[in-house]
Amino acid sequence: MYDSTTRRNILKLLPLAGLSALAPATARSQVPGTSARTLVAFFSRTGNTALVARQIRRARNATLFEIKVARPYPEDYDETVAQAARETRENYLPKLEYLVTDIRQYDEIHLGFPIWGMTAPPVIRSFLQGHDLSGKPVTPFITHGGYGLGDSLDVVRSLAPRSDIRQAFSMEADQERRTLKEVTGWLSR
Repeated sequence: MYDSTTRRNILKLLPLAGLSALAPATARSQVPGTSARTLVAFFSRTGNTALVARQIRRARNATLFEIKVARPYPEDYDETVAQAARETRENYLPKLEYLVTDIRQYDEIHLGFPIWGMTAPPVIRSFLQGHDLSGKPVTPFITHGGYGLGDSLDVVRSLAPRSDIRQAFSMEADQERRTLKEVTGWLSR
């Protein structure tokens, strides 16, 4: 599992490993030097997708890679929804904080994300465009707020056309929206 303690330990080792192991500053791997053959890459805003990712990582003895944007999305749910809608409408691809340094070392990829506006979030589009997944089996795992997968699998297929896209796992996980609605209702009484 990747956490800030692991990151500190990795950063301490970087001078010893040499800079050749790093891609440009915005494209370095969070988990260099792993021997796992399975990668679990995920984006999670609220933690729902992260929970699924950690379970897959444990079950597959895989490398866990959290996909992060260089400029984090707003903490406010409604602001994030508006920004994501704008990015999707404008085909904007947010810059990622990290890319996987050598994705070729993995035999299979599990790709996790929430559904935003009935599609894959722009950050997932950035991840897919930033990595060549040709010839790799890619298994999506997706969380959503009850409206289903939308066109997210078409997005994955179109941005990883030479990959073997496997059957996706999906589950409803809309606690944030439900919680905000209930609290707002309670406050308005």
